[in-house]
Amino acid sequence: MASDPQQLFPGKLFISTILEALDSKTAMSGELARRYLQRAAMAGIIIGVFYATNYAIIAAFDAVTVDGSTLRPLGRIAGALAFGWALVFIYYSKSELLTSNMMIVSIGAYHRRTSWTKALRLLSLCFGGNILGGLFVAVLIRFSTIADGPAFEEMAASVEHKLAFITDGVTGWTDLLVRAILCNFLINISMVLIYNGVIKDDLTKSLAMIMAVFMFAFLGLEHSVANTVLFGIVGLREGIDLGLAAANVGIALLGNFIGGGLLIGLYYAYANDDTRYRPSPPAG
Repeated sequence: MASDPQQLFPGKLFISTILEALDSKTAMSGELARRYLQRAAMAGIIIGVFYATNYAIIAAFDAVTVDGSTLRPLGRIAGALAFGWALVFIYYSKSELLTSNMMIVSIGAYHRRTSWTKALRLLSLCFGGNILGGLFVAVLIRFSTIADGPAFEEMAASVEHKLAFITDGVTGWTDLLVRAILCNFLINISMVLIYNGVIKDDLTKSLAMIMAVFMFAFLGLEHSVANTVLFGIVGLREGIDLGLAAANVGIALLGNFIGGGLLIGLYYAYANDDTRYRPSPPAG
């Protein structure tokens, strides 16, 4: 007896949902480019506010001393959990984030629902909007006292660490690339759970997204959009080496695409492609 294709390709609903989402995104990035840019900018704003909150929480816990030791480890946990809500806000506000769109356009290109040229346009427009939104937050922070003191010191130390990946040479570049791959792998595996139709309630969907971002933040993984926003916040306050920052973002973009576009997008597109499946004829 031939196997049931629905059992062999259980992710077909996920693929069809992604392709429907891609159609809307492609149309918006073409005919309604300004409005699409606005949706992408909102994602950048959300990333900026929540990422700044992450560092402020770490700084607040670091200021508390118990038996001669600070509560910094707890602060890293609390900050990462707070940052985890960023993806929830982006998803439910229907904003557009570059890294999750990497998975979507890869699936669409595999199924020839879009061309790589249109996919690149969509990703470029999305990244541009994310940057605009993030820079808007950076400007607001620059002309306020929100990130003064220890909170800004945490951000500046993080920027120094991220730029050191570039100055460390090939070893640092490889480290950065691996961290970027794992970062978007985590983000998009949570999107698989959101779009596959198995999880019905919003609470579980939210927890999946929060946990994915928590792991990336707590492990110190590299997200191209978050890095760009952080570089903007610190750069507007005390300057930054633009060459090193651009190199960091470039490698992070490559790693994010590998993690989300290839390891998740193309993997699930191929794993659930039944177009070449030919069931064995019944015996006898």
